[in-house]
Amino acid sequence: MPRMPTLVAFHAHPDDECLLQSGSLAKAVHDGHRVVVVYATRGEVGEMPDGLLAPGETVPERRVSEAMRSAEAIGVQQVAWLGYRDSGMMGTADNDDPACFWRADVDEAAARLAQILRDEAADVLTIYDENGNYGHPDHIQVHRVGARAADLAGTAHVLEATISREHIKQLIDAAAEAGEPVDDAPDLDDERVVFGVPEAVITTVVDVGDFLDRKRASIEAHASQVHDTGPFLAMSPDVFRAALGKEFYIRRGAPPGHRDDDVFAGVPVS
Repeated sequence: MPRMPTLVAFHAHPDDECLLQSGSLAKAVHDGHRVVVVYATRGEVGEMPDGLLAPGETVPERRVSEAMRSAEAIGVQQVAWLGYRDSGMMGTADNDDPACFWRADVDEAAARLAQILRDEAADVLTIYDENGNYGHPDHIQVHRVGARAADLAGTAHVLEATISREHIKQLIDAAAEAGEPVDDAPDLDDERVVFGVPEAVITTVVDVGDFLDRKRASIEAHASQVHDTGPFLAMSPDVFRAALGKEFYIRRGAPPGHRDDDVFAGVPVS
């Protein structure tokens, strides 16, 4: 039987995979691919709802357990950790911790990831866009470290998981028209706002409509992040599909105007 290509998805913290990419990962598993998720940190700085932690349980322990439940919901075959500390939001004191991912030497961190890529014989690596989707320091570092690791390991197919500004703006506008404005919605008419990318630079749009049950289960697995994910779980099925039924990527090295609908497009089956 031919060997199906392997995908390694590199993320900053537990829960980053659920909204941005879990549908694509579930689809890849369904199609017979090996899928590995690598986290740079254990999300130590994430906020927890009061009373959620069990007696003696720490924040990183909780977030690791949630990541494993998400992986089970998606069907991911392997989860790995680079071992850095969560850097927190840009401009906070956590950015200065010498153990945080934001402060990591790019080549050193890339070497750790490259070893995983080699061990897994990875055909595809996914990272984030150059702005880390919304300017989070750990997300920006995922882009830098991931791109360098792909060079070190010789992983030819690299895609940047991203957000379509136009898609989000349409959702915000639709909510406002329905009398349900989105709290703290970014002003996407302001080009200075760092949030996603214009659709013109997006190369790959994956329809994950058939895998929304797994995507919802992945989101639900990260119960400690309900402040961020709760609004999505409260959506009706139709709104959930409209909001999260497509996932967006930039294929590094693709020529201008390239468009495809599969993270494995162009990857040979050996």
